[in-house]
Amino acid sequence: MNPYKQIDPVFEIMGAMNEPRHIVVIGAGVSGLTTALQLCQVPWNKVTIIAKHMPGDYVDEYASPWAGANWLPVSAKGSRAARWDESTWEQFFKYATNLPEAGIHFQETHLYNRKKDLDVDTSKPFTELAKPRPWFADVLKDFKPIPQEELPAGYDYGNKFTSVCINTAIYLPFLVSELLKLGAVLKRGELKHISEAQNLHDSGKKANLIINCTGLRAATLGGVEDKNVFPARGQIVVVRNSSNGLMLTNSGTDDGPEEVMYVMERAAGGGTVLGGSYQKNNWNPEPDPNLAIRIMKRCVEMCPALTMGKGIEALSIVRHSVGFRPFRVGGARLEKEIIDGVEVIHNYGHAGFGYQCSWGCAEELMGMVEGRDDDRHCDF
Repeated sequence: MNPYKQIDPVFEIMGAMNEPRHIVVIGAGVSGLTTALQLCQVPWNKVTIIAKHMPGDYVDEYASPWAGANWLPVSAKGSRAARWDESTWEQFFKYATNLPEAGIHFQETHLYNRKKDLDVDTSKPFTELAKPRPWFADVLKDFKPIPQEELPAGYDYGNKFTSVCINTAIYLPFLVSELLKLGAVLKRGELKHISEAQNLHDSGKKANLIINCTGLRAATLGGVEDKNVFPARGQIVVVRNSSNGLMLTNSGTDDGPEEVMYVMERAAGGGTVLGGSYQKNNWNPEPDPNLAIRIMKRCVEMCPALTMGKGIEALSIVRHSVGFRPFRVGGARLEKEIIDGVEVIHNYGHAGFGYQCSWGCAEELMGMVEGRDDDRHCDF
C-alpha cells in the first residue's frame, strides 16, 4: 500500500519527456523531511536535503525531536492553516491505521476549558481549540462534549475525541527511510546564505529550485533574515509513567501566562511527555527546576493515573528537555521568491504546530512547484 497522495497520471506521462528537476531542500526537521517526501512522489524531482542537524541529533535549536507531538488544531475555521491541518490529519490517520512503524498511534483526547483563560494573551492563538465546538469537530468521527459532571473542578466545559500522538524519535527516522527508498540524498551542511544551496545538489548540477525549511534559522540566514521569527521556548518532562491511554490538555493554568499543561503518551515505549511552557523570545537552553516541578504538579493533578494518586514523587523521570519552537509573527510563511536568480519556496515559521500542518503545507508547496496554486501568506 502506498500511503501517499498519488500524482496525476498525466504527470507520469510527462515524466518521460521532462528534464530532471534538481531540488535542494534546506532543513531536516519535520517540515523539511515531509516536504522532500512529497516532492519525491514526482519521479523527475531529484531531491537533495542539506541540513546542519539530522534526525538523531538532540540540540535545542533543532526543534522537531523535542515536540510532543500530536494533532490538535488551533487554526481558524476556513483559513489556509485549517486546510493544512485537515490534510495532515488524513495522512496521520493512514499512518496510525496502516503503518505502525511510523510511530504514530491513536489516543483518546480530553480538552478542558475555562472561560477566564480566553482573555490571556498566550491563549489567544488557541482560541479555536478552546471553542465549545471547533471546526475540526466535523473532521473527527467521535468528537463529543464532556458531560459537566465529568469535568475536573474549576472547568467550564470540555470535549473528548480521538486524535494521534507521534513518537518523534521513530517518526523522523521513518521519514528519512521513506526518502531514501525514493532516491533522495541527505547531506550535512551549514549555509551562511540561502543562495549557496544552488551549488549543493548531489548531482553536481545547479539546483533550479530551493526549498527553505530552516525554522528558527530563517531569522539569520543570509538572503532571508526574517525578523518576524523568534523562539518560543518549550520545557517538558519525559517520564516512564503511563497516562492509561489518555492525552490531556487545557486552556490555561494559574501558574502564569507562559505556562501550559499537556500530557501525551508516545507510541512504542516513547514515554509520556508532560508539558510545558510557551516562553516567547526566551533562549535559555537549560531546564528550569522550579518550572519542572510546576509542570509535574499540574500534570499529576490533571491525570492522577500517572502516579495512582501518589504525587510527583512517584514519577519515574527519563529526562528534562528544552526546545525552541520556530514562532513567526503573522504565522507560517509558505510562498515563492526569487533570490539571486533562483526560485525559492519558503516553508517555515510553524511555531508549535509543525507536525500537525506538515503534510498540508507540503501538498500546497507541491502545487506551487507544479504551477497549480498561487503563493499566499498564512492566515491563522
